[in-house]
Amino acid sequence: MTITSDLRDDGIRVVTMSHPPVNALTVQGWFDLAGALDEASADTATRVVVLRAEGRGFNAGVDIKEMQSTTGFDALLGANKGCFAAFKAVYECAVPVVAAVHGHCLGGGVGLVGNADCVVASEDAYFGVPEVKQGALGAATHMARLVPQHLMRTLYYTSRTITAAELVPHGSVLEVVPRDRLDDAALQVAGEIAAQDPRVIRAAKECLNGIDPVDVNASYRFEQGFTMELNLMGVSDDLRDSFVNRQSAREER
Repeated sequence: MTITSDLRDDGIRVVTMSHPPVNALTVQGWFDLAGALDEASADTATRVVVLRAEGRGFNAGVDIKEMQSTTGFDALLGANKGCFAAFKAVYECAVPVVAAVHGHCLGGGVGLVGNADCVVASEDAYFGVPEVKQGALGAATHMARLVPQHLMRTLYYTSRTITAAELVPHGSVLEVVPRDRLDDAALQVAGEIAAQDPRVIRAAKECLNGIDPVDVNASYRFEQGFTMELNLMGVSDDLRDSFVNRQSAREER
């Protein structure tokens, strides 16, 4: 698990996730990401954050294999707390966060992107919340920031995905570019933000969060309560075991 944070001379801080093969973050990984964003927020030299990833996709959510290999509820509780901390760190970062998304952005990835201030994506990027397949609920709060309510509900109930190009008309993705231009596109808009007076930008971020119609932290926490209910019922374990077994079977082929 690697979370790196690099501050450029122009005040753009680039935070990168890298956890092969698919960037499904471990419990510690979510907390590490939250820590990197909190540190970026506290550093007055940071004018804007670009959140990106290496590898096959932006983020595949929590590491279900880690969860199923841990006895009791420690991994589940850790993942819940870690995701909450990371999503909160994006939303409450004192400066704008530009998400640069490629490949898959699923589950917890949508939590990160939905709480970001600006999203740019590559042509291969797609978004989805497949939580119901794993007996969990969560990130509907954040998917609802990307698409209208009825579409969010359809995507949520069916575990369908939606492409970055399809999100552009909804205004949630700023632009879609070829994969090899993604970093440049993210740095372009980040550079425009970094060029503004940082005192105004930090005030603007706090102001916009203050007039947000939804308390994203409380909304997501409400969702997590239903995830715990499903786990106590045993539903989640059954579905996660099935997922892990299918993944193992694919790897053995």
